[in-house]
Order: sequence, then C-alpha cells, then structure tokens
Amino acid sequence: MSKRFRMSTALDVDDLLLECIPYAIKLANEKYHYDPPLTIYEVDHWGKLGTRADVIFEFFNDPEFFRTQPVIEGAKEFVRKLTKMTEVFISTSIYPEFMGIRAQRIMEEFPEIPKENIYMGSRKDKINVDILFDDGMHNIFKSSAAYPILMRKPWNMNATGMLAVNSYDEFLKLVEVISKSYLFNVDKLIQPGIVILVGPSGSGKSKIAKKLLDDKPCLEKLKTYTTADPTAVYENDWYNYVSKDQFFEMLDSKVFFESTMYAGHGYGSKKDDVDKILAKGKSVLATMDICGAMALKSRYENVITIYIKKDRKELISSILNKKCSHEDKVNRLISIEDEKRNEEICDYVVSATNQDYESSVKEIEELLGI
Repeated sequence: MSKRFRMSTALDVDDLLLECIPYAIKLANEKYHYDPPLTIYEVDHWGKLGTRADVIFEFFNDPEFFRTQPVIEGAKEFVRKLTKMTEVFISTSIYPEFMGIRAQRIMEEFPEIPKENIYMGSRKDKINVDILFDDGMHNIFKSSAAYPILMRKPWNMNATGMLAVNSYDEFLKLVEVISKSYLFNVDKLIQPGIVILVGPSGSGKSKIAKKLLDDKPCLEKLKTYTTADPTAVYENDWYNYVSKDQFFEMLDSKVFFESTMYAGHGYGSKKDDVDKILAKGKSVLATMDICGAMALKSRYENVITIYIKKDRKELISSILNKKCSHEDKVNRLISIEDEKRNEEICDYVVSATNQDYESSVKEIEELLGI
C-alpha cells in the first residue's frame, strides 16, 4: 500500500498565533497615556511609518515582551484542527537573542507541533511547503510555497489579488478546497443557493452578472458595502457606499461576515443580506475576490464558485478603460498575476472575451442548470 500524500503548512507566529502589534499598542497606551489612544489602524503599513505608531518598536527589543505575548483567541483550537489536515511547521522571524524564548512559547502553547518542525529566520522563501500562512505581504510575495495565503490585518490591507482570509475558519476551509478534500461538490445550483463570480479586475464579472440578472429572475445580486467610488453607472445600485471610517467601524463591530481590500478599497458583506435573499426563494449572485468566496463557502453549503478567465492582453485593456484613478488602475494591473492561482480552487472556469460575454452567460446558465 502506498503512503498517502499529506500536505504541509508553514505558520507565522506574530499576529497569527501570538498577539504582537495589538499587544505592543496596548503596552504603549498604558505607558504613555496617548490621547486619543493609539489604535491598530494607525499601523497601516509594514515597518516604521514616521508617525507616533513607531513607538511599538521599542517593545520588540524587550525579552519580557516575547515571554508574555498573549495567545490569540482561537489559535490553539485552530492549530489542533490544522494538524489533523496537514503537517504543520512554524516559520517565524525573530531576533536571534530571543529565539530561545520564542521556541519555548511555541512548544508550551502548541504541543501538537513537533519541535523539529520549528524554523526560525527571516528567509521564509526558503521554506519548502505547500501552504504558507502569514500576515506579512513581503513574505507572501516572495514565498516559494504553492499557495501563500495572507491573514488580513490593517498593515496589509493594500494587498490585492492574492489568496487572503480574515479568520482561522476561512483558512481551514481554503485548505480543504486546496487539498481536494472538500466533500460538498455541487453539480448544479440547488435553488435557492449562492453563485459567486471570481476573477481579476477587468475579467468582466460585473458585465456577466448584469446579463445573468437580466436573464434569470431567480437570481438576486448581493449588495455589498464598499469605500470605492462609483466607476460605472450600472454598478452604482450594486453597492452601499461608505467612508473608510464607517467601514472600519463596521469591521470593529463585526457587522461583516466577510471583508477584504481590493485595489486600495474596502469591501464587505453582511450575512443578513444573504439570508434575506435566500428567504425569498431566490439564489444569491455575488461578484467577489477569492477571500469573500471562501468566507461564503465556510458558512453555507450550496455555494458554487466560477472563475472568469480572460486573456491577459484583454484584461489590461479593460482595466485601462475603467473610469477610475491612475493609482486604482495600477493596483488592479499588478494584481493580475496573483489572481491566476485562484482559478485552481474555483468549482468552474468560464472563459470570457471583451467582444463576447453572451457565450459566457449561456455557459454559466447551462452549468448551473437555470
């Protein structure tokens, strides 16, 4: 009998298993009594910012900080579940003088991870695993893992197009999909259900969605919340536009069941909005990035994801013709390559061209059985 292949996953530690930046902010507020208090949203980029938030770096030179970092809520249960699904490694970047403290904490808090699977060093691109789970964009960009996955945090909100999740549950669901062990496989849409169109900016998701809605009254568009400015007249009624401050308030109050940043803009969806559509006996039609799609997969069973594939040249042409800022276009263009991996983990792939969306619509209607 041949040995069954088991996937491997490397986990970051700071702000993935143990609190780091939030803990440093708490200590800074206690020590310096900031008014208003320093918040996590002030740490909106990786590294020093030239702002008062740079105070957190003083705590990263204190061995006591690493001895007392709190375990993130749910982290222990997450590791226990993950070790049943894949072989788990630790890949953590820490100053050499604190490596012993870090190793001891990992062995104490996460005994399911073999001590020989603990790797320390900043060169995470040298770790040969199937999946890397990290909150550092630089580690995700440079990773040699087949599936580098980002944990969304305020300091990586500008990351666009890559695999990213907002919670442990979303990550575990994504691992299931990647490992092909996701057992609930829908051959056609069971009414009422959820259909998600995934694809790079410029792939035609919105155009295809509009045609599907026009053709099939059994579908209703999920209206999401966004900080983005309207870019086309027909899209205006598809979104609830909020300020960035409102968006972050909604994030903090756990209003969204899924949220992401795309091309510098925030997007979020409410579970109540999904449930209201399903209660009407209609199926939900959503256009999302892969993060939102996995969030829905983790909460509902009857979910079909469809990747809209388009030639690279046509993608670029579509993006350049969008009515949005130059910076917006740049962010969308650089995300194209990162989005290619998402094709592999969607249920279906449908090709589209700038000249013919009707064929794509017809193909989707046939495969959904509507």
